[in-house]
Amino acid sequence: MLRILHQIFRTGVVTEPLPEDVESEVAIVGQRLEEAVRRRFRRSLAIREVDAGSCNGCELEIIAMNNPIYNCERFGLQFTASPRFADLLLVTGPVSVNMEIALQRTYNATPDPKLVIAVGDCGCNGGVFGESYASLGAVSNVIPVDAVIPGCPPTPFDLLNGILRLIEG
Repeated sequence: MLRILHQIFRTGVVTEPLPEDVESEVAIVGQRLEEAVRRRFRRSLAIREVDAGSCNGCELEIIAMNNPIYNCERFGLQFTASPRFADLLLVTGPVSVNMEIALQRTYNATPDPKLVIAVGDCGCNGGVFGESYASLGAVSNVIPVDAVIPGCPPTPFDLLNGILRLIEG
């Protein structure tokens, strides 16, 4: 245990900070996002992320949105494990045939008014996977979608900006 702690202290912080211009853009979008969340929800925005069959590229960027660099919780965004507490569903990937029922159940379990964002090219239009015997394609083929965030994968900044655009309407 002491050896591990010594290694941690010796290594220090290895995460690179964002460049100054990107950090300032994140702060501006974050401030607008926080104001929009407070105005529309009067509290924080609870997000449930659903992987409907993706390659996990978008999930990595969604997780990065919650890391210490972007820290989406400072803007009033929080992730929840249950769709019953969620205000927003972030759905990634083309919907695989095996995930269709699970996605519909998650959508139905989310209380009204619910928002749905299709994340990444695969969530928007099926991406490189398209529609096939194993894939139903876009998220909008299975559940109603309010907004899309294109990209393969979209950056955490794009995700924050896409959520802001949806909430500001």
